[in-house]
Amino acid sequence: MPPEAASPLLRATGLRKSFGALAAVDDLSFDVWPGQIFGIAGPNGSGKSTLFNILTALPFRPDAGQVIFAGRSLAGMPPHGIARSGLVRSFQKDATFDTLSARQTVGVAGYHGSARGSAATAETERLLDLVHFPTTRRDEASGSLPIFDKKRLAIASALALNPRLLLLDEPASGLTKPEISDLRQLILGVRDHGVTIMLVEHVLSLLLAVSDSLFVMNNGRDIAHGKPEAVIREPAVVEAYLGRRAPA
Repeated sequence: MPPEAASPLLRATGLRKSFGALAAVDDLSFDVWPGQIFGIAGPNGSGKSTLFNILTALPFRPDAGQVIFAGRSLAGMPPHGIARSGLVRSFQKDATFDTLSARQTVGVAGYHGSARGSAATAETERLLDLVHFPTTRRDEASGSLPIFDKKRLAIASALALNPRLLLLDEPASGLTKPEISDLRQLILGVRDHGVTIMLVEHVLSLLLAVSDSLFVMNNGRDIAHGKPEAVIREPAVVEAYLGRRAPA
């Protein structure tokens, strides 16, 4: 369980984002607390990635609502400013530099940090160790890496920005069951190193295994939130995933 805290690290209130007549995010409000893994579930097209987009202003902002991060409004802040404030995200698609090695990729991501020279090299190795990146592959071109190593590298690169809150968008996509088990340990390890996490994921077993709180979306709306073991049994959640109501 996350430690007790006086105030949320992130507070979202009344978030909305529409594309024409489609409300992709429809009046969402929630709090993410320090030290928490905040899981987000929902069927395809429910608005999960759009939510990440408007929280980080990449590639667009909310039409309405407010995001307070670490006590500061993010309204009008550019995407790079949001990232430097400590709110950092990953993406569903590979975002590696194919011709750079893993070490070079993490080094580029952390370029604006304070570490230089040998300190920067040591920090790169620490981050690669944190995500369990194989030592034998750290000088290989990123484009030739297996999918799970690319995902580990993407997380290490995000961590190079020194996030307080890390948004992970479907990191288990395309992974095998053993790799998903390893990813579970990776995510818990990152949280244990002081990084709060928001996790969008379709693999419900992973969400249930790591999340302190679960937030379920459908058609852009919050249909259930709270303790994962209770939320997953909510009739609205069962209907959204299975197309039928839970038995009485």
